[in-house]
Amino acid sequence: MAFAGILQAIGQVQYLARHGESDKDALAATLNTILVTEPESTADVYQDKAILDNGYQLIQNQLGDGGNKDVETTRYLVGVLALERKLAHSPNGLGMLAERINQVHRQLTHFAITDEQVIANLASIYSDIISELGPKLQISGNPDCLKQSLVQQKIRALLLAAMRSAVLWRQLGGKRRHLVFARKSIFDTAKQSQNNN
Repeated sequence: MAFAGILQAIGQVQYLARHGESDKDALAATLNTILVTEPESTADVYQDKAILDNGYQLIQNQLGDGGNKDVETTRYLVGVLALERKLAHSPNGLGMLAERINQVHRQLTHFAITDEQVIANLASIYSDIISELGPKLQISGNPDCLKQSLVQQKIRALLLAAMRSAVLWRQLGGKRRHLVFARKSIFDTAKQSQNNN
């Protein structure tokens, strides 16, 4: 679930970068994962199963033997996982993250999660904490879309959500080498999970 969470957030980043718009429900569901900081189970983080379906499909595209692999998706995934490693080793990164996410919780008493002010806040958390950790992720897409500040903020907010899932994936024992050595089992689980949803 956590790995599907990373990929579906990346998928939304790509769509946004190319088309300049996003599905409001999918965006809300993805951004909500950032706010579940003390889940009882993984399922608590991903309450919207429809967005996970998209993630499961992307896993199958990326790890399957077909011709659906997307080099850009792989590049973003590797970038997010590298930043997650840096975050894990950052002495106060996670603490700062928790503090800033609490501020967003307070903001949500007045605004919806897809409100521009909340998105701007989530984007600034990504810029201030995650972007500082290492090489910035270069997002490809339509230059006209990427120039718009709201699009930029949504992309950063979605990358923060991808990071949330990456942290969870690692906490649950996920490792980068699994993407090479456990490809088939990740693929099979994704397929099964998609069918069970």
